[in-house]
Formats: sequence, C-alpha cells, structure tokens
Amino acid sequence: MNGIHPTPELALVAGLAGMAALCAVGVVAFSNAIRSALCLVMNFFLLAVLYFTLGAETVGITQVVVYTGAIMVLFLFVIMLLNIGSPSATREEQDWKRPVGILLGMALFVLVGSQILPGLISVTQPGTPDVYGQPQSIGRAIFSLYVVPFEAVSVLLMVGIVGSILLAKRKF
Repeated sequence: MNGIHPTPELALVAGLAGMAALCAVGVVAFSNAIRSALCLVMNFFLLAVLYFTLGAETVGITQVVVYTGAIMVLFLFVIMLLNIGSPSATREEQDWKRPVGILLGMALFVLVGSQILPGLISVTQPGTPDVYGQPQSIGRAIFSLYVVPFEAVSVLLMVGIVGSILLAKRKF
C-alpha cells in the first residue's frame, strides 16, 4: 500500500494545523474585537511555524515580519483608535445565527474533507528541489513570472498610503 505512514513529523504538522484551525475559528467566534485579533495573531504565528517545519524558512520569516508584526499591529491600532466594543445586538437576533453557522461550517468541513481525504491516502512523498524556499528563487519568480501582479500590488499599496494621508490631513 502506497499511503501516508504516521510519523512524528506528520503528528507535529497535524497538531500545528489543528491549532491554527482552532485559532481561525476563534477569529470569527469571539464577539470581542481584541480577542478576535489576538486569535489572528496566534494563527499567523502557527502558520509561520508550519512554514518552518515544511522547509520554507523565508516564507515563515516573511509571515512573522509582515503579517504578525506589521498588519496585526495596524489592526490592533485601528481597533483601539475606533474604540470598538462588543456588538450590541439583541439576543433574539442572534438565536438563529449560531446553529446555522455551525451547520454550514460542518457541511463545508465534510465537503472539503471528502475531496481531500482520497488524495491523501494515495499520496507519495515528493522530493523538494534544493532551491525551494530560497530568497533567490522567490525573487526570480516575483520579478519574472509574477511581475504584473507584483506591480499591481505596489500601485494598490501606494493608493492606500495616499488615501490614508489625505484622510488624516482632512481630520487635523
């Protein structure tokens, strides 16, 4: 039989992926914005650890620096600046949303699992190239294959910076 054999590495990756999934559920389950953002920070860290265990050190470092370090600090700063409290919806409005959300989540889990599980059973361990995850190969890919999307993201970031400067200038 040509399937996946249980190893300590597989248990580590499965455990990290499970914890990351629980943190992702925590992001949408908490009604408090700060707790939700902290679950997102934990999710980002767990994804970075997953990248490290899979041999993509550059992607893991980028995950920590860009997402956990910069984006989440921005999210928390905006949450504190806007003084977002817990939602003030009445209990009657919330009664039907939780069971429907749980049912839809379970249906999505079953659907995705039924598509992924048959492929996992018959998968063989592929070899990774020596340049996988190296900064040189990532740089070559970004500036050759993905130059148009890279420049589109650059323009989008520039528009966001100019827009935030204009909004801040009007306010003060």
